[in-house]
Amino acid sequence: MEPGKAPWVTYAMDPRASQFTVQAFASGLISVVAHSPKIAIRDWTAEAQFVPGTLANANLKVKVKASSLEVVDEIRESDRRELHRVMYNEVLETGRFPDIAFDSSQIRAERQKEDLYRVSVDGTLSLHGVTRPHSFFGQVAFGVDSFRAYGEFTLLQSEFNIRIASIAGGTMKLQDEVKFSFYVVARSRAA
Repeated sequence: MEPGKAPWVTYAMDPRASQFTVQAFASGLISVVAHSPKIAIRDWTAEAQFVPGTLANANLKVKVKASSLEVVDEIRESDRRELHRVMYNEVLETGRFPDIAFDSSQIRAERQKEDLYRVSVDGTLSLHGVTRPHSFFGQVAFGVDSFRAYGEFTLLQSEFNIRIASIAGGTMKLQDEVKFSFYVVARSRAA
């Protein structure tokens, strides 16, 4: 480290205080009455590095275990088992592609007010054996030795060679686009 330069600090996501979800949407004529499942991502980590007080040259890494996705809606247990079977075996193919990863290449921050920033994050998303550029926006609020980040983004499953789920003998099909929402509480490793 150069004299006079502030040290980088690593912030790790607190899994008990953070949430990461996926919303899928039913399509077609049946979409009015069909189930649009909400899915929680249970096993994931996120780590950010930057100089405290600034987001200049920040970087972010997120890792997800594909088999940790879980339908959280109130549905019959038999429907939940069928959704999980289709999601793990036919859609995500978790046996072949167990991990999902995002690595940032650039994070731009615009200060909104004291300790609150709007961020634009560019990077690469590796999902289902395909790595593609991916970008999203979020808000970051700083505390003492911690930060909270929240936001949403969408992606098209077809861009990652993911088969669009068809359930109940094809009577319910999901849309290509899925929406992700995140709320992350991260704490300094030094804290």
